[in-house]
Amino acid sequence: MTEPDTFQNGTNWEQRSGPLVIIDAMESDCWPVADNSGSGTKDALAEGLHPIVALGGRTAADGRPLNFTGVVTSFQAGGTTATGRVRVNIADGMIVRQYVANVLTYSGGAANTFEQAPIPGQPVYVDDSDDLSEGVTVSLSPLNDADVRNPLAGYLWYCQDELADSSAGGARSAATFDTVLANELVEQSYCVLLINAARELA
Repeated sequence: MTEPDTFQNGTNWEQRSGPLVIIDAMESDCWPVADNSGSGTKDALAEGLHPIVALGGRTAADGRPLNFTGVVTSFQAGGTTATGRVRVNIADGMIVRQYVANVLTYSGGAANTFEQAPIPGQPVYVDDSDDLSEGVTVSLSPLNDADVRNPLAGYLWYCQDELADSSAGGARSAATFDTVLANELVEQSYCVLLINAARELA
């Protein structure tokens, strides 16, 4: 399998048109992206790229597990990460297509166990671990490779063409959930139903 080398872009990243709660942030507030990635190397943000990000501190002492999470909707570059302006949708219920790593746990700083049969409703976390490729900001692991809790971003869900059209008697397309993954790191495109756990956990 070819590893992702860029964040989701194009026309199919957005699997639902709403809800929308757009906030403005600086690029330096968002992680793990660009030069703000303290662990791992991620793509630089650019207009047209739509990663799921966390907003706020990256350490447990800075409230990392309670970070707001959302998907980047637009980006206007500045001279540095301190001046780049990012618009992030933090609304509960938005569905977006993302590369998701099937890591469940890390051990000794490396991916250790893996999900081979992901299911709808499985939690997805913003993960800044070194193991994840440049275009991947989320995994199935509640802890990163430094054993620090990851912020909850949402849940695996169906993409638009993966649901059966019962009213018209139509069958659904083959879903990513139909695929059995290897017992190793796999970064596959899934749809994620976003939710902001920060509001419930605070």
